[in-house]
Amino acid sequence: MHIPDNYLSPQTDAVMAVAMVPVWVHCIKKVRATLDREHMAFLGICAAFSFLLMMFNVPLPGGTTGHAVGGALIALLLGPEAAAIAVSVALALQALLFGDGGVLSFGANCFNMAFVLPFTAAIVFRALNSRLHDKSWGTSVSAIVSGWVGLCLAALCAAIEFGIQPMLFTNASGAPLYCPFPLSVAIPAMLVPHMLVAGVVEGVATAAIYGFIKKTAPGIIVGPEAAEGQLAADGTAKKTSLIPTLILVAVLVVATPLGLLATGDAWGEWDAEGAATAVQEAGDDSLQASVGLDTPTFADALPTGDYLQAYSEEQGLGFAGQAAMYILSGVIGVAVLTIAFRLVSLTVKESGAHGNSRAA
Repeated sequence: MHIPDNYLSPQTDAVMAVAMVPVWVHCIKKVRATLDREHMAFLGICAAFSFLLMMFNVPLPGGTTGHAVGGALIALLLGPEAAAIAVSVALALQALLFGDGGVLSFGANCFNMAFVLPFTAAIVFRALNSRLHDKSWGTSVSAIVSGWVGLCLAALCAAIEFGIQPMLFTNASGAPLYCPFPLSVAIPAMLVPHMLVAGVVEGVATAAIYGFIKKTAPGIIVGPEAAEGQLAADGTAKKTSLIPTLILVAVLVVATPLGLLATGDAWGEWDAEGAATAVQEAGDDSLQASVGLDTPTFADALPTGDYLQAYSEEQGLGFAGQAAMYILSGVIGVAVLTIAFRLVSLTVKESGAHGNSRAA
């Protein structure tokens, strides 16, 4: 779901980036007003969860791959505003250092995965859990459904952004300049696999990790369940320890090479040659290959990029070498995110916001 550069027009990129500005402003104000130092530092761990979950590619119907995002999980733990900030920072790190997602399309990727996904998940979770939280399975079901709906709606938004390109942007001969697939192709190609597989992974991961943290560190949760008084009073009174959560992060880092087992590219994330091949394989004579996907991207001129991936390809590393590079990528991502949010946490008050966030 990481839209590369050149797949969306500069006009689309600009509109999506502008649309995210008020979202970021609102979320930053909300987070600074409601999260204390402890929770702001924990937000870095949440961003690390998002970064890591996006490394676990899973095979999707049609021969493509997909992944969870973690936006629903963070929305349930700390609220959708915090999730929007955490996922946005994780996406920025991926685009700038790991070549995953475009730089110019950053606003579009954030709109889909950092805005639509967590806010939708929070709304769905509140609606379901308000009716089911008194049942032993109610919160888990609410978390699964909220993650599934959130990711599927994010995929639909990405599909629409892809699908409007050949309608609006062509050259004089009618060939598409950017994404070559219309809405009639993009929507089912993106939405159906995410509904069948990737959305399920998002929902199950959300429920599993949320349930784990709810048992091991319930006091750290200030999301919808805490805000609406649905957390058990005795559970929230327990001493909070993040050691089990940190151990879980470490386990996920070590397990990231599992994402290498899913072969194939994510739909809409091909290079120019891959996109042309996808057009041919579509079997639709009305489709034309894009004439602009091989244009050098803004990211190509940056002194950053996925050096680890480039090193793996240059050295011809086998699975063990690639797994080591994948783990190293996970370590770097987790370290950067946790340190960055820890430093930001030093600028907010030590305590007192916890109660405000519950009342919000």
